[in-house]
Amino acid sequence: MSYFSERLAAEGLSLRRAKTEVLQINLGKLCNLTCMHCHVDAGPKRKETMTRQTIDRVVDWLAQTTIPAVDITGGAPEMVPDFRYLIERVRSLQPSHKIIDRCNLTILLERGYEDLAEFLAAKGVEIIASMPCYTPENVNAQRGEGVFEASIAALRLLNHLGYGVTDGLPLHLIYNPVGAFLPGPQAELEADYKRELAAHFGIVFNSLYTITNLPIARFAGYLRHNNKLDEYMDLLISAFNPATIDGLMCRNTISVGWRGEVYDCDFNQQLGMQWQNGRPLLLWDIDPDKIDNRQIMTADHCFGCTAGAGSSCGGAILAPAPV
Repeated sequence: MSYFSERLAAEGLSLRRAKTEVLQINLGKLCNLTCMHCHVDAGPKRKETMTRQTIDRVVDWLAQTTIPAVDITGGAPEMVPDFRYLIERVRSLQPSHKIIDRCNLTILLERGYEDLAEFLAAKGVEIIASMPCYTPENVNAQRGEGVFEASIAALRLLNHLGYGVTDGLPLHLIYNPVGAFLPGPQAELEADYKRELAAHFGIVFNSLYTITNLPIARFAGYLRHNNKLDEYMDLLISAFNPATIDGLMCRNTISVGWRGEVYDCDFNQQLGMQWQNGRPLLLWDIDPDKIDNRQIMTADHCFGCTAGAGSSCGGAILAPAPV
């Protein structure tokens, strides 16, 4: 039993699945960037990508369900050869499906992807984009030299296409701390981002999501290298907030890996914490009507999502208390 499990038990809490609202599909580890905080350990040399055959099996499974949202992530999911095929297939199932692309922005400017932004807009795909700060120093330190400037150019392109401007094309940004600390208050950071990006670059967007860096993969390596892993874990544990449990993304999200494996969340996926029933399970082995109330697999990295205001794919879980 992990310390996180013991803490839940001490609080009289149980972490079980509720109704599934999101199918999150991780298309693989291929990416055009090598970010310091990446929990996927993605990069340009990674070969793991979802095949068309697996995409078909995933979408065929989705067609048997009433899950309303598909959340596509990576790596840079857009680099997977059948990324657009996946979107076309999901869109053909049900025009009302919410389709989310978790985009690093810079991919929109890469050679061979010049029409990608227009494709996403035409298909009504919501974009959630990584933007760890509104200053070049912090962004380039975390994600690589020149990434800030490319991100600004991509955001301007998205605004030009209507993203963040029209109701049908939501554009949200993600803030990850640049270092071993928790995010600041989401509402305050969002106000800062909106003010600075509008004033200096003429950029608008819908919402900012703050996400805590979890001590796994590349970020864990960074912490070890700087002798901060124990200190960061102590920070997460001391900031544990039981009020975050009901809003955790693992309760309403199924995470699918590039081979079709099933997990409770993308972080568990990177740690190999795969669903099992006497053997490892693939998505098409799962009866979608029999997964509610399933026990969620946890370990000590889960303190990251339950620290402070909490952290999920949709940002902070808890709103600040009224003054």
